[in-house]
Amino acid sequence: MAKKKTNSDSTSKKPKTELAVGVLGSGSFATAIVKMLVENCKTVHWCVRNEFVKGAIELRGHNPTYLTAVNFNLKNLKLTTDINEMVSACDIVVLATPSIYLSDSMDKLNCEYGDKIFVSAIKGIIPKVNDVVAHYLKDEFKIGFRNQAVIAGPCHAEEVAMERLSYLTVATVEDENSKKLLDIFSSDFIKVSASKDILGNEYSAILKNIFAIGAGIASGLGYGDNFTAVFVSNAIREMETFLEAIYEAPRDVNESAYLGDLLVTAYSLFSRNRNLGNLIGKGYTVKSAIQSMNMVAEGYYAADSIYKTAQEKGLKLPIIETIYGILYEGKNAEKQYRKLTAKLN
Repeated sequence: MAKKKTNSDSTSKKPKTELAVGVLGSGSFATAIVKMLVENCKTVHWCVRNEFVKGAIELRGHNPTYLTAVNFNLKNLKLTTDINEMVSACDIVVLATPSIYLSDSMDKLNCEYGDKIFVSAIKGIIPKVNDVVAHYLKDEFKIGFRNQAVIAGPCHAEEVAMERLSYLTVATVEDENSKKLLDIFSSDFIKVSASKDILGNEYSAILKNIFAIGAGIASGLGYGDNFTAVFVSNAIREMETFLEAIYEAPRDVNESAYLGDLLVTAYSLFSRNRNLGNLIGKGYTVKSAIQSMNMVAEGYYAADSIYKTAQEKGLKLPIIETIYGILYEGKNAEKQYRKLTAKLN
């Protein structure tokens, strides 16, 4: 639990940065990111979904739908529903919408953005191009990797809201950008480390959501902690196999951005992907399970793309194959997990 702040704590806090930082999105993680940034930024530009959300925040000082207990000082926020207004005003832009909605917002972008740093906090595949955010920004908007960064966990929005100690990894190839990002995200309750593995961090964040659906299915089917531990240990090996096939780089999958994020997403009751899997394991159809949730489970949409990429590269990933079969081929979860247990070790 976060330590209570005292007067001495507040007087020793670092001065707030003059960097102009913006956040695109108004879901739970976007709201958590705004909370992180207001700790260190004099003003945070926040581009929200629509006028209702904007008006509600301006009226009450909190998001009306997500993390409603987080209250903001409105003097620290500049709210808009116009992505061009936000991007024009900012040096750093954090993208924090669900992956399935990103292109809807980015397609409206027509202002100058060549000198901006774009930070992806998105953990899913962009359906429009069937690719990760890093490639989408590079190919569709000519934003090179030197102007990109990726935020990785383990970091659930709900715990950020409660100021429980959380950890982030910021991946970017430019040392100067890394220093800026570590400075604006670090606080008493957020510890930040640096990485240069942009694609590895992005793909691992996508993969862990798929594996978390699998862990949830196991829970719904009645498998216990012993099985889940074996499941996760196999999942991190599948993650390593996939990452090495996609993009070889110096990386240790036992670090927090990879294994840590997988663990929290597979086990936490805050995990929407685990919750989706749990419903499927209990007998819900995939469609009804998705419809019963009020937040996007990125792993569902990613499973299709990741499975097909693995097939193209000739990778044998039993967990990914099993989850894909359940989600997209209508295979029976109980029968598929009985087969999967024979393949895990």
